[in-house]
Amino acid sequence: MKLAVIYALLALIATATNIGAQDLFLRAYSGANDIPLSIMAGTGVGLIVKYILDKRYIFRFKAQNAAHDSKVFILYALMGVVTTAIFWGVEFSFHAIYGTSQMRYLGGVIGLAIGYLAKYELDKRFVFRTEARPA
Repeated sequence: MKLAVIYALLALIATATNIGAQDLFLRAYSGANDIPLSIMAGTGVGLIVKYILDKRYIFRFKAQNAAHDSKVFILYALMGVVTTAIFWGVEFSFHAIYGTSQMRYLGGVIGLAIGYLAKYELDKRFVFRTEARPA
């Protein structure tokens, strides 16, 4: 139960980081493809923050070196492709249906919550497996 609470809190931090990065991007740029570009920017920032938080506080993973950490990060990002599709699908759907930034962000929060639930299981099974950890 404690791990679930910590994971939820860290997911909230990553969600706030993602949505905040989107908002900052849109404040700085309002041109062609601004919404999709802001969502991609938020995704990138959120991915890095979530990786750092998950590996340290959820999986207590310590890489052997920078090359090992890079390999684990790439696998982590690949596991996020499906969950990112869920997140983007919900956020873009809310944008198409409601047409307001507030509802788009709500869709993003909902999509991230669904994606993060699935991502935990993928990361536990394929990214931060016990046998993949250094001795």
